[in-house]
Amino acid sequence: MKPQMTLKMTRSELTEFMAREFPQVSDDFVIDELGPMRLSLRLKVRELHLRPGGTVSGPALFALADVGMYLAVLAMIGPEALAVTTNCSIDFMRKPQAGVDVIADLRLLKLGRVLAVGDALIRSDGHEAPVARASLTYSIPQGKVQAG
Repeated sequence: MKPQMTLKMTRSELTEFMAREFPQVSDDFVIDELGPMRLSLRLKVRELHLRPGGTVSGPALFALADVGMYLAVLAMIGPEALAVTTNCSIDFMRKPQAGVDVIADLRLLKLGRVLAVGDALIRSDGHEAPVARASLTYSIPQGKVQAG
């Protein structure tokens, strides 16, 4: 039987970590929900996230998926600034709704000793249809996680 996966960081601890380690982007994101092996992250869309035509840019959607997976991993292993993205594949499916935040619902599919694998489904706030989906893999510094 697998050991129960429990959170190592709370929503407020993750928010404080981001403010301390990544102050340049920490105000762009809000954790809406947090649970074992899952997280919902909001990008507070501002002018700097838009591309011509008024839609949220691809790089902003990528950042949402990447930051969300980083926080989901940290929630499970604890504050580890050196966990890094090793792979990301993203599909852009439709134009995000204008004038609203975008939300990534993330889930960790595997949390091993050296790699974490997960996915992100991104949608416009208030809309169910996904605007993008991403598959991400993170490298975890050795000794931070027990196999699970």
